[in-house]
Amino acid sequence: MNVLVFLIPVSLALGALGLVACIWTLRAKQYEDLEGAAARILLEDGEPDQSADAITSDSPAS
Repeated sequence: MNVLVFLIPVSLALGALGLVACIWTLRAKQYEDLEGAAARILLEDGEPDQSADAITSDSPAS
């Protein structure tokens, strides 16, 4: 029973920490543009990385 004196405040503190984190993400507008983030991953940013081409062109052809 003595362990409950320790576990109950710890669990309440962790629950409060989770609630504060959730409220912080809502106030920081983390969930405003979910569709835009999903579409942005499909768009190209510009030129492809040139270092990958240089690495493959140095290897001998088999």
